[in-house]
Amino acid sequence: MTVLEIIDRYYGANAPLRALLLHHSEQVRNHAMRVVQAHPELSLDAELVRVGAMLHDVGICQCDAPGIHCHGTHHYIVHGPQGARMLRSLQQEGVTEIEGVPVEAVARICERHTGTGLPGMEPQTLEEQVVCYADKFYSKSHPERERTPEQTAQSLLRFGEAGVAIFWQWHERYA
Repeated sequence: MTVLEIIDRYYGANAPLRALLLHHSEQVRNHAMRVVQAHPELSLDAELVRVGAMLHDVGICQCDAPGIHCHGTHHYIVHGPQGARMLRSLQQEGVTEIEGVPVEAVARICERHTGTGLPGMEPQTLEEQVVCYADKFYSKSHPERERTPEQTAQSLLRFGEAGVAIFWQWHERYA
């Protein structure tokens, strides 16, 4: 199954949200792939990073955020776990890979990318961290701009000081 087949399955009827999701996902993918290219010493799985970045927010269609065309029923903070559930449900249809990447690895990126990780769902692998890190620079509410590291740290304060400290650690490692 391809990234676009998955996006079309869940977003085909909501053109404004599909366009926003694709734009944001491409921003995150491009940033994350720059990290992969800049740090060959990390031996990152580039395909996992690419596919994970494109699908990290697939769960937003399940959430209630009308300002960005999301008209689901769940609180936005759980869009990561919702996306993971959506991807894992594909396994019941016999889908084991997305463009050659295991569904479960992509689901974990979805599940663990919110903030610097929700309690108990922090990014574990380097690939999960890179997608999470790249995502912090872009907002779907302001898709036209990339945040500076300082703006990114400020935006993470709502998750607490610990998340800001994690971001700065990642920034030292991945910038």
